[in-house]
Amino acid sequence: MSGIAQFRTVVLDTPDPKGLAEFYSQLLGWPITSVKDDWVVISDGGAPKRLAFQLAPDLRPSTWPDPERPQQIHLDLLVSDLDEAEKRVLEIGAVKHEHQPDEEDDDFRVFLDPAGHPFCLCLS
Repeated sequence: MSGIAQFRTVVLDTPDPKGLAEFYSQLLGWPITSVKDDWVVISDGGAPKRLAFQLAPDLRPSTWPDPERPQQIHLDLLVSDLDEAEKRVLEIGAVKHEHQPDEEDDDFRVFLDPAGHPFCLCLS
């Protein structure tokens, strides 16, 4: 099927584009490929696997699951060992979210990146 457009990038707002890019660079193993004061990109070599980080000095992080400020977007990332991945993301600056909707099955865990965006580590 042919669409109207081709996917290029997911962009996350942040008060610290370089810092958040460094976090995701370590998390995904993708190098930083472009740096400007208000825009930083990491990539595995090109579209569609690109994340960009855009300056948003007044960003108000999500309060999910409280609907006051919903997630709006979150990333699901695959890992082979949840316990090891959790240990490593906490070391690079993530915070484990207090709300874990799948605690019984434990096939994914919810974290917050340094800017407060939720993301899930999912068992592959």
